[in-house]
Amino acid sequence: MRTKKGNEKKQDPVKNFEKWKKKYEKTKKLSKKPRRKTEWETERENIQKLVAKYAEINPKEAVKFSDFPLSRKTLQGLMEAQYRQPTEIQRQTVGLALQGKDILGAAKTGSGKTLAFLIPVLECLYRNQWTAMDGLGALIISPTRELAYQTFEVLRKVGKNHEFSAGLVIGGKDIKDESMKIHRTNIIICTPGRLLQHMDENSSFHATDLHMLVLDEADRILDMGFADTLNAIIENLPKTRQTLLFSATQTKSVKDLARLSLKDPEYVWVHEQAKFSTPATLEQSYVVCELHDKVNMLFSFLKSHLQKKIIVFFACCKEVQYLFRVFCRLRPGISVLALHGKQQQMKRVEVYNDFIRKKSAVLFATDIAARGLDFPAVNWVLQFDCSEDANTYIHRVGRTARYKEGGEALLILLPSEEKGMIAQLQEKKVPINKIQVNPEKLMCVHQKLEAFLAQEKEQKERAQRCFVSYLRSVYLMKNKDVFDVFQLKLSEYAMSLGLAVAPRVRFLNKAQKQREGAALEVSTAADSDSDDELKSFKAQLRLEKPSKSDSASEEEEEGEEDTDEEEESDDDEKVKPGELLGGTDDDDEDEDLRDMDLLTVKRKNVFNVSDEDEELQDAISKNKKVSKASEAKKAQKKKFKLNTKKVFTEDGEIVQQWPPLQRTVVSDEEDDEDIAGINVEAAKERLRREDQEFDKKEYSRRIKEKHREKRLKEKAERREASKRAKEEKKRKAGGGEQDEDDEDDEEETVAYLSGADEDFDPSTLPGPDKVYRSEDEDEESNGPELAGRKRAHSSSEDDYDEEHWGAGRKKSKQHSSEAKPLDTGLSLVEDEELVLHLLGNRS
Repeated sequence: MRTKKGNEKKQDPVKNFEKWKKKYEKTKKLSKKPRRKTEWETERENIQKLVAKYAEINPKEAVKFSDFPLSRKTLQGLMEAQYRQPTEIQRQTVGLALQGKDILGAAKTGSGKTLAFLIPVLECLYRNQWTAMDGLGALIISPTRELAYQTFEVLRKVGKNHEFSAGLVIGGKDIKDESMKIHRTNIIICTPGRLLQHMDENSSFHATDLHMLVLDEADRILDMGFADTLNAIIENLPKTRQTLLFSATQTKSVKDLARLSLKDPEYVWVHEQAKFSTPATLEQSYVVCELHDKVNMLFSFLKSHLQKKIIVFFACCKEVQYLFRVFCRLRPGISVLALHGKQQQMKRVEVYNDFIRKKSAVLFATDIAARGLDFPAVNWVLQFDCSEDANTYIHRVGRTARYKEGGEALLILLPSEEKGMIAQLQEKKVPINKIQVNPEKLMCVHQKLEAFLAQEKEQKERAQRCFVSYLRSVYLMKNKDVFDVFQLKLSEYAMSLGLAVAPRVRFLNKAQKQREGAALEVSTAADSDSDDELKSFKAQLRLEKPSKSDSASEEEEEGEEDTDEEEESDDDEKVKPGELLGGTDDDDEDEDLRDMDLLTVKRKNVFNVSDEDEELQDAISKNKKVSKASEAKKAQKKKFKLNTKKVFTEDGEIVQQWPPLQRTVVSDEEDDEDIAGINVEAAKERLRREDQEFDKKEYSRRIKEKHREKRLKEKAERREASKRAKEEKKRKAGGGEQDEDDEDDEEETVAYLSGADEDFDPSTLPGPDKVYRSEDEDEESNGPELAGRKRAHSSSEDDYDEEHWGAGRKKSKQHSSEAKPLDTGLSLVEDEELVLHLLGNRS
């Protein structure tokens, strides 16, 4: 074979290696790419860029939220929640909060204050790259659970793209479940009481790394109701924190701000130069109405606004509870809901959500719904009870006309509240107009309420609690120029609630007595501090006596009703100061009297001795004759019980001597302290039970009487039968036989009663007042149940006798059981005489 040696080329391995090396280096350079940055490095660069833009923030140029240097996650959450353009309070506070300054933010209700502090909270934790392991970073405190719940829902919408953990810490929930999660929560929205409870009881919870503290409705939280709780919370918080305070009526108290350790706070009040402190789209008016007509007005108002969404504010929880149930029974034609602090937490959340969903409804609420809550499309806010002050009024009416929407508000005032409340509202720049109610449109529901209370005892008790609770709320109001409980017509108000009689109000009676005592002290102080001219008049009182007509007029002015002769003589010595102006013309005598009066010692009534006691002592000291009638009248005024004797039982109870106390079979139930009058339903029930017990006793007495008569009749029949048998024996037998029979009968009788030479036991003798029969007769007359009961009782007595009386007692019982009593045919008295005669012979 031929080979192709000439065609083959020889390859150099060194040259091939160099070619491969150059080619490899070339491909390596082409394939080499820059290293990718990690996610946290990218976030850090974005954060640095945002922080650099904080100093360039201009609130006037911010038209959209994207104009602020906010994170991408926050902007995305705002867009998804349909928040695009910031409100005025948000525009002015977001930039300052991002720069780390403390803020006092005030704006009208419904202006978007919630979002104004939630955006800075999210951005603060985002800048610090906060994680769940870092613990608590931001704290938001709200005065009510509903406001905290609403804030938490807004935070969930806006901050859902962030990775922070948030928690709602409020009362009414399981504290153990909260304790397991609270130390890993980054943002806590809470109420003051529950937060302090966790700080005190949960050892794993701390706030040493807190960056931001937010007080929503700050003026309410800094009020006296939360003062101690908030002070304890602030002691556990670091001082190197940022603090934000927001409210529609912001506090400016230096003491409050010093408690919070604010550092050069920025005060932002966007509506400070506004003409009015309430929204311009809100129409406000008030009506003057008597207290007993308010329920009729409320019912008439609801009947004329059936297609509206209404919130009605009341002063206390008991009022909401009672009127809610009553209006549900009255059926006004609109859905009625109730929201108050006595409800369980889940019920409150359910009512809150239910009212938001409904298009037309009425919500009866206390002031827990007055602050911060955003109820959409509320048409009317009706204040059934006057608000505590102008700030509370502003918060109440702020539930409508929110964020460029319209609304109306109506305030119901009593005649005594009109002047003071309207003056306060004018000072706060609240425009309000007075309107009149058409009396033809008013509907009266008093009779229906009375019918409801007569049918249901529980409703009557709620009405009584409502009555007392409302009076207490008025009495505890601080502004006494507006709220005067002593001007209220209590009996008419009770009738308007459906009550026949006004309940007893103990605290009001005590307050009335204290008021009278204070007025008396003021009058005595005014007398002691009078000028020299009045002192001279008092000195002249000792020298001159006026006419009887003058003394009578003084009695009318002082309201005295005593007609006793002794008191009239004392009153005759009193003189009006004006009648002495021309009484004496001697100036020297007047000067002497003034000097005498200046040296008079003013005595203080330390032991509360009344004027009547002093008059009595003066009369005794002057040897005046005091009539028995005057002493008895004064003792009656002091409610002394004369010539009374008290007897106590072994249990320490007082026994009434006279008149004899007629005790009922059924024990009386304790009445409520605050409830007075006659409880008709309880009285009916008590009488029914008493009649039932009386009928039972009367029936048993008649049955016993019937059995007793039957036994006596049977005994009489037996006696007659025995007599007849004896007479027949006598007729059949002769005289000797009759004597032998009589001797045998006498021997049998003597032998039975003597005990047959055994030790005699008196306890074996039959009772003289007892009717003895056989067991068969008892069973026939009283039935098998009573007979069985008697056998059991007799067996227990036998056991007791065997234990305590020994063998002799047993023998006598055996003897008595063997021997049967003889029927002597004599009466009980004759049987007693026979027994005593035999015992005398025995001795």
